[in-house]
Amino acid sequence: MSRTPNSDPSVLVERIANRDFTVGIVGMGYVGVPLALAALKAGFPVMGFDVNAELVADLNAGRNVFKHIAMEPMADAARNGRFSATADLSQLGVPDALLIAVPTPLGPHREPDLSYVVRTTQAIATTLRKGQTIILESTTYPGTTAEVMLPVLEAVSGLRVGQDIFLAYSPEREDPGNRQYDASSIPKVVGADDAASLAITDALYGAIVGTTVPVSSTATAEAVKLTENIFRSVNIALVNELKTIYSAMGIDVWEVIEAAKTKPFGYMPFYPGPGLGGHCIPIDPFYLTWKAREYDIATQFIELAGMINTRMPHLVIERLAQLLDEKCALPLSGARVLLIGMAYKKNVADTRESPALKLMEILQRRGAITAFHDPHVPIIPPTREHPTLAGLASTPLTVEAVKAHDAVLLVTDHDGLDYALMARHAGLVIDTRNAFARHDLTGTHIHKA
Repeated sequence: MSRTPNSDPSVLVERIANRDFTVGIVGMGYVGVPLALAALKAGFPVMGFDVNAELVADLNAGRNVFKHIAMEPMADAARNGRFSATADLSQLGVPDALLIAVPTPLGPHREPDLSYVVRTTQAIATTLRKGQTIILESTTYPGTTAEVMLPVLEAVSGLRVGQDIFLAYSPEREDPGNRQYDASSIPKVVGADDAASLAITDALYGAIVGTTVPVSSTATAEAVKLTENIFRSVNIALVNELKTIYSAMGIDVWEVIEAAKTKPFGYMPFYPGPGLGGHCIPIDPFYLTWKAREYDIATQFIELAGMINTRMPHLVIERLAQLLDEKCALPLSGARVLLIGMAYKKNVADTRESPALKLMEILQRRGAITAFHDPHVPIIPPTREHPTLAGLASTPLTVEAVKAHDAVLLVTDHDGLDYALMARHAGLVIDTRNAFARHDLTGTHIHKA
């Protein structure tokens, strides 16, 4: 692994071009692993850092830690010495660049929780050396890189950003399970607050992903990421509200969307669902609303979208309770409900902020007897928000299991699920994703929600 005290930007850019430049990824999760794979593919030696010792051991052994990611290139790189993972943060001074992809969740009062970013910055600062480039990829509010990270890096190390070390922000744009785009093919926005940091960061990402989009500052790049996800949050809230209105009118919102998207201009389809999930869209808008208060600005539009999306799991449960009463003469309390899909989106194992967890929690609170099936989530992992669900295991999707429940609630429309089995043997199906209609499965017992 290379190491140099040289902080001349032109020398560092030349080393990037020659692939004589070690890339460090801090946080080897759903963002960090694809980023490491992209850097390896581009010819860079890579070091992965993570505090999870078990994950580190799996990565070094070449084990496939994420089902939706092809890990063979990383396993090959580990065998030939081009990749290694470690939980030893004293090694943070080894790589020439450190790309930070750690969580930025919300706190208990929906305020930004930058504890992972702060702890990572402090660890980096203790080993920082001349010539290193630090790039934050984690989603956050505008000002984090310059106002939170930079002072710590300079104060602890005694080095100056833009002269001795380099600092930038490049928002992650990973879409787990998307087979059309991967980390190597998605353009990267890069922002820095000095010319040298921008030049080095632009050269590095240009070598890894090909297309870069330089912007004028770290705050601008941070705002780009928030804008992308707030755009989705607001539009999903709009279509969720339309679903509620159209349903009351006896109109199928899915049919409306399919017809509307034939317009070749001025319209982009978004789809309703049981609520928002994942590590970005349910969280990112609140980072901006929190920061906006510093400027005495109310983010009413964004907060309204958040309220609508947060309400969706409750509306799904009300629809389920209504159908159990009308079709089965059963109250929700005591009803046996089989949830299909715990992941927040199809074909991945990620349950972060998944609406399925909220749905199961509401059902249990209202006295329903619940079980779930998810081919990607064998066991529900522990979460701060839903501690009582941790450790629950997936039920096999069999005829017996379906028949043993009063209702099947489809939450996540994974490919490969046996929709025909559910349609044939369930007494009541509540479909939040229009999946059964897409599989040409209909019936008086199948209802959209």
